[in-house]
Amino acid sequence: MNPNASIDSDLLPDFRNMGVLLRILVFVHLALFVYTLIGLGQWQTWPENLAASVLWLEFSLLPAVLVLGLASPLLARLDYSRGVLVTCVLAALAGTFGHWVLMPGPANWNALLASAAVIVASALTLLKYFHLRQRALSPRLSEARLAALQARIRPHFLFNSLNAVLSLIRYEPAKAEQVLEDLADLFRVVMKDNRQLSRLDREVELAKRYLNIEMVRLGSRLKVQWNTENMPGDAAVPPLMLQPLVENAVYHGVEPALNPAPIEVHVFRFRDQLHLDVKNPLPPPDAVREHVGNGMALENIRERLLLHFDAEATLTTQAASDYYQVHIVVPYREIAHDDAASPFFGG
Repeated sequence: MNPNASIDSDLLPDFRNMGVLLRILVFVHLALFVYTLIGLGQWQTWPENLAASVLWLEFSLLPAVLVLGLASPLLARLDYSRGVLVTCVLAALAGTFGHWVLMPGPANWNALLASAAVIVASALTLLKYFHLRQRALSPRLSEARLAALQARIRPHFLFNSLNAVLSLIRYEPAKAEQVLEDLADLFRVVMKDNRQLSRLDREVELAKRYLNIEMVRLGSRLKVQWNTENMPGDAAVPPLMLQPLVENAVYHGVEPALNPAPIEVHVFRFRDQLHLDVKNPLPPPDAVREHVGNGMALENIRERLLLHFDAEATLTTQAASDYYQVHIVVPYREIAHDDAASPFFGG
């Protein structure tokens, strides 16, 4: 698969994704249950027939799922048509091997061929389902991108940034030039097609550029503690995931407070998961709050996490009297090159 392909193109499901695996297991077992009921001669024999069918299924399905999960990084490099072919071949070989282990002895070629045919038919049916689901969800990714675009371009931010530049041009022209460069980079990312996954180090750099712009306006009031010692820079994350969080932290935690505490950003990898925490102070309960959030940014990020990573990603929030914290967990997926990558479709 072309790593720079659009997410609107045909993509194989990620066979390591928990949502994909659950859908496969549910579909196959329901199909087996219906098949067993249809083939019953006598109702009294259904427990024995179902038990025999389930035994055959598990010895065929589990090896196929295991092999496809291990082969997912290799399948990612193939175009869709070749990926479908290789997926069917791997599933058939692994499933047939499991069937042969279940029935040791002289090879029954007719039974093995029949088993392989059933596995290929099931694989094609499931791939068609995931393909149709991908096509159905692609417009939602476009809508999520537009919502992110609208949420990010806040008129007050652009107005304040330009005012900050004007105040620096005469006395600190080099700093004014740097602010304009940061502002241009920020809007360049916002305006481009953001439906592909991005490297985590790029997202951190973008958030820092945004904070550099705000620091010109807020001065010493804006302090940020970065804890990124254990951050995997090559991790794949949805674009514009971190910058909206730090923007919300500035907007709701720093601007309204007279003596705000630092914003804390923690990014680290634990086992096969990437964790991202953004914690910002809140003004005292009796303070006048000019900014009331509507949750648009968080809902947008939550939807894009679901579309990219399915059930393997979570976004949780914690609110206290003096702080607000957002915690995101996504599976660790590596982007080894510099360009943004189009992911497997989560399912």
